[in-house]
Amino acid sequence: MWSWSSASEWHPLLGSNRRNPKGAAARAQTARGSQRGSGQMEYVQENERLADVAEEVGAADLVAADTEAAGYHRYHDRVCLLQLATRTATYVVDTLAVTDLTPLAGVFAAPDLEVVFHDADYDLRILYRDFGLRVRGLFDTKLAAQFLGEPAIGLASLTEKYLGIRLEKKHQRADWAQRPLPDYLLEYAAEDTRHLPALRDRLKAELEARGRLGWAEEEFRIAEAEVRDAPANGADAYLRLKGTRDLTPRQLAALRELYAWRERTAQERDLAPFRILTNEAMIEIARQSPRTVVGLMQLRGVPRSLSERASREILEALERARSLPESELPVRPQGPRRPPPAPDFDELVERLRAARDRAADALQMDRGFLMPRAQLEEVARRKPRTLQELAEIPDVRRWQVEAVGDYLLEALSRG
Repeated sequence: MWSWSSASEWHPLLGSNRRNPKGAAARAQTARGSQRGSGQMEYVQENERLADVAEEVGAADLVAADTEAAGYHRYHDRVCLLQLATRTATYVVDTLAVTDLTPLAGVFAAPDLEVVFHDADYDLRILYRDFGLRVRGLFDTKLAAQFLGEPAIGLASLTEKYLGIRLEKKHQRADWAQRPLPDYLLEYAAEDTRHLPALRDRLKAELEARGRLGWAEEEFRIAEAEVRDAPANGADAYLRLKGTRDLTPRQLAALRELYAWRERTAQERDLAPFRILTNEAMIEIARQSPRTVVGLMQLRGVPRSLSERASREILEALERARSLPESELPVRPQGPRRPPPAPDFDELVERLRAARDRAADALQMDRGFLMPRAQLEEVARRKPRTLQELAEIPDVRRWQVEAVGDYLLEALSRG
């Protein structure tokens, strides 16, 4: 097994990241990696080398990109790798070693360079969060596959169907923050982008053939503009956990204490919170409020490996909740209530759903992707009479109006 400790060492698969006084061209020449798939692979661990890579990538007609983050294992979720691939070369950038990604800002924002992701939402969000990078010219192969009505939209399924290449996905939950990264993880990471340019070509051709490329491009532009921050992990984050609606105020107080304990412990140990205690186990503890370690360990989902210290701290948290006066118990805030629906509202939504289903089946597209129920309910409330009025409903896309608008208006006219 090869290993390396600095940017000047050779990697048997990924080539060298050795600094070379002869400049970018010479460094690129000495950084050749294995000839597989889309070509070269290089492991980039220096700020100086990334500047050269940005220049090389920026000269291509497109670049594929992907990220690997630490959120599954670590409390502090952060980008650990950024993979980039052109049609001829693949780069794996160690974003824990390369601290300045500014050279890529112009590449990702270039108006004439297409940036290919698969399922871009999370990648776009964390690239903006960690590095301030925003992407323009997005092509998302997952969205493209959804517009084509593909039943299986995972990257592995699509590369096998369209390219005849089987991708290994068993390392999806690897700890990408570990250093040094073993060779097989670097190779695995590189595979996620190496085949994206060819997959993009096949999917784009299919979209053009079916007259749906404009639909997909509208959704790509929306995805670029709607880079969302993750919900803040504030004081009321425990109220957003699923399965807590039936908890009493006293049980909610217990959950609040447990949630705060888990956050502190996870942060101290730099572990993902669920590795300390799962949401399901935490809710069950809050619901049952055991008073002894024996009672705690008998609850569903509580790990047998829970330490004596952790057990004691959990029981102390529960005792704090039990001792709170009624006036200090949490109350779940009530959101604004919509006015009661019209008497025929449910019937109208059902007619719209049936119309949406007919359109989706005719297009061979997923029904929920074509128009989800929340949009159907908004259409039922507003009752548009024309395609223009339908297009003016917030969040309704132009492509949806074209794809399903006539079906919806016909259903509304029968009301």
